[in-house]
Amino acid sequence: MFLPKITRLPSVRLLSCAHHHQLLLPSSIPLTVSRRALIQGEYRRPGQPKEDKPPWKINFDFSKGLEGIKKHFTLLKQEFSDRWVGPEGKPLLEHMLEQNRVIWEFRGPESLEQWTLSSDQEIGGQSEVYLKLSKNNNTCFLYGTLNSTPPRDGETRYSGYCTMRSKQPLASFDRKKHHDWSSFNTLHLRVRGDGRPWMINIATETYFSHQKDDLYNYFLYTRGGPYWQDVKIPFSKFFVSHRGRIQDNQYVLWLDKINTIGFTLGDKVDGPFQLEIDFIGVCKDYAHTEEFAYELYKRNPEV
Repeated sequence: MFLPKITRLPSVRLLSCAHHHQLLLPSSIPLTVSRRALIQGEYRRPGQPKEDKPPWKINFDFSKGLEGIKKHFTLLKQEFSDRWVGPEGKPLLEHMLEQNRVIWEFRGPESLEQWTLSSDQEIGGQSEVYLKLSKNNNTCFLYGTLNSTPPRDGETRYSGYCTMRSKQPLASFDRKKHHDWSSFNTLHLRVRGDGRPWMINIATETYFSHQKDDLYNYFLYTRGGPYWQDVKIPFSKFFVSHRGRIQDNQYVLWLDKINTIGFTLGDKVDGPFQLEIDFIGVCKDYAHTEEFAYELYKRNPEV
């Protein structure tokens, strides 16, 4: 009886083939998973060491504890009283007819406590940024020096930014509180700069954890000179970015859950800069009827 000859592959060759297929499988993942999902995870700035701090901080101080309790119960009482009067403590009719609202104005040293500063010094850079009141104590003066030289840590490739950002508003017992700008459609600024372009960043509350680094951005062009300029930017012009990268999927700014607003300078022009701000507010422009300036993609288009 004639039997066909069976060729057997060596075990080494079989293992190499299996290993080859295992290497090919992960390469097909980016074809089905969106790029944004692949970059999620614990984010660490280049040049910064990994933090191993505990998520809690205990500080036993009896006097500060009594002051904190008194402060938070006062805020809680104010929250209940404002709800009886109307939204944000204003009568309902006044809230409905309101067309302009000043959110931040700089009229004393306590107004500067609502803002935080940061620069590339956090990652080893050399830029400097400062904030102070002007001589007449009616405006704030943001100034410093921009330096785009990256630190020599072998990891950071780009540097050179300075940022001024508002603090997250808090209610009683350190609960998050949001700015509600749903009655307005335009951001109103009165500034005086030195001709540099700035980036305005608005952060909102999000539902999902992978959206925590999303920002709504738009440009602020200062013309320089001794004259003030009133800048009005519709909220429909703000676009979404994630960790400094503009996203393909754009969506409308969530106006009733505003957390913070910030100003960032990073135009790669080394040297001194200055920006003077009178007030930051919102207004209702009835002549502006645009809902959103960018195209919205439908994942399941209608047939």
